[in-house]
Amino acid sequence: MKPADIAPPSRGAARLNSSGLGTRLGDAGRYLWRYRILYLLSVPGILYFFLFKYVPLFGSVIAFQNYNIFKGITGSDWVGLEHFQKMFSHYDFLRILNNTILLGLYDLVIAFPVPILLAILLNEVRMIVFKRLLQTIVYMPHFLSWVVISGIFMGIFSMDAGVVNKALGFLGMQPIYFLGEDSYIRSILIGSGIWRDSGYGTIIFLAAIAGINPDLYEAAEVDGAGRLKQIWSITLPSLLPTIMILLLLHIGKFLDLGFERVFVFLNPLNLESGEILDTYIYKAGLLSQQYSYTTAIGLFKSVVGLMLILLGNFFSKKTTGESLY
Repeated sequence: MKPADIAPPSRGAARLNSSGLGTRLGDAGRYLWRYRILYLLSVPGILYFFLFKYVPLFGSVIAFQNYNIFKGITGSDWVGLEHFQKMFSHYDFLRILNNTILLGLYDLVIAFPVPILLAILLNEVRMIVFKRLLQTIVYMPHFLSWVVISGIFMGIFSMDAGVVNKALGFLGMQPIYFLGEDSYIRSILIGSGIWRDSGYGTIIFLAAIAGINPDLYEAAEVDGAGRLKQIWSITLPSLLPTIMILLLLHIGKFLDLGFERVFVFLNPLNLESGEILDTYIYKAGLLSQQYSYTTAIGLFKSVVGLMLILLGNFFSKKTTGESLY
């Protein structure tokens, strides 16, 4: 077909399209005006995310520069992927990456299911007063700082006055310097994380359990199902959408274990197995002032997290039908 054969839209059709567009814009304007208060309330949140979450993303360009604080982003020299090559060829990088992946994996496999199990157990407590007391007790560690928690764990596992070494001595065993040996540091990091955050993590799962229709449990009781059977057949399937969403969010933070959580437990004796990317970024970035190099490491973490969450979301959508988007 020749271009000349394509007839231009008639004036009537153009007026109709123009009129339809004007109608849609008018409807959108009336909709926005009707809910103007709600949109105004959302403005501070939008500004917060824009200023503090999106604007700093532009600073990631220094990963491709030899950043000089006196020249700034616009005046610093561009070096391409030099800092990424340096990162992968660094003699310590693979060891630190391995530590980070192992701790992230332990956190995902061991720590993530604990709040689910704890929420189910709390839901089975029938005495309301006792249940509220238990909830308060398990929530409390979340409000302690990692500095306080490291002090508690150092007290528990200390060589001389630690409860664990006292118990080992009572059993006739030699005391162990838990925080000074590579083989124990990962267990301590995961265990401290479970103790601090598992109780607080039950809040979402308890809310999801509270939304389950009680008629399902009554029908199951009529059919002769015990408590374990009800948990397996009703509670867990009802929690599945919540579990999948939280699992996907957790996967996105796979390499992001948190600087403070690990740093407070590190010492020269356990550094070999305990150092992770976050603590290395602090050491190389702030102490050694290698801003571009550590920004490249941070960008690498972000890209890996994005890829993991995209893959996890894809497989979750294919297998369970649940996804973030």
